[in-house]
Amino acid sequence: MGAGSSSIMRQRGHGGAQETGLGDLPESCIAELMRHLDPPGICKLAKISRTFRGAASGDFVWETKLPRNYQYLMEKASDEVEQRVLLTKKEIYAQLCRRNRFDGRAKEFWLEKYGGRLCMSISSKALLITGIDDRRYWNNIPTEESRFHSVAYLHQIWWFEVDGEIEFCFPPGTYSLYFRLHLGRPSRRLGRRVCNTEHIHGWDIKPVRFQLWTSDGQHALCQCKLADPGCWIRYHVGDFMAGSADVPTKLKFSMKQIDCTHTKGGLCVDSVLICPKGLIQE
Repeated sequence: MGAGSSSIMRQRGHGGAQETGLGDLPESCIAELMRHLDPPGICKLAKISRTFRGAASGDFVWETKLPRNYQYLMEKASDEVEQRVLLTKKEIYAQLCRRNRFDGRAKEFWLEKYGGRLCMSISSKALLITGIDDRRYWNNIPTEESRFHSVAYLHQIWWFEVDGEIEFCFPPGTYSLYFRLHLGRPSRRLGRRVCNTEHIHGWDIKPVRFQLWTSDGQHALCQCKLADPGCWIRYHVGDFMAGSADVPTKLKFSMKQIDCTHTKGGLCVDSVLICPKGLIQE
């Protein structure tokens, strides 16, 4: 914004007198304007001048970008109570936009930076997986392809069932829930990504049944066959509504394929993703 912005900020009028420019606006007026911008827009304007930078740091501006229950979210994000008291609203927003682990670091949430909407990811280690402790069926394998650096890998099983639940004060809105799955075992060899498809079987015979329930009676169900080996796919389970940021929503979800006439295997279970409806393009 170098020369262009400086000419906007202050111009010389007739007789050498300086005319009023954007740089002469009161900081309070600039802050009022910034309240109507998204966070990236605020940060761009902050580069114009010292006055804009001061306005962009004001609590008055950033409080409008934070979820109403941001204090609850900060309590989830950190145990450093004394440190949180000293943070400005801008610093709180920046903190909540980072990956914030909770519940033994097996779950994390963050705000998407453009709209301040809540997203959440739940690791496979926080899910109840039938047979997970039996190495004949499942293994936890390390991978850089997961946010949690580990996924549950299924060799072979007759009864496939994965359940999970979360109780959380979601900001009001409609949310979508997905299971992130991968057919085949991904790894790296000589610096290249490879996928072992040796154990993939059984998923084309019967569909997997996905469900979710909420404590206030909402329910969603879908069924589909797993496909596309070698690719991470988010399978959309359904949507739910959160009505109040002050009342916890208890959410249960599952995926099952319990037809014991055949085995199935070769599947990576990474995580469950919860995000505002429409954020992810289907």
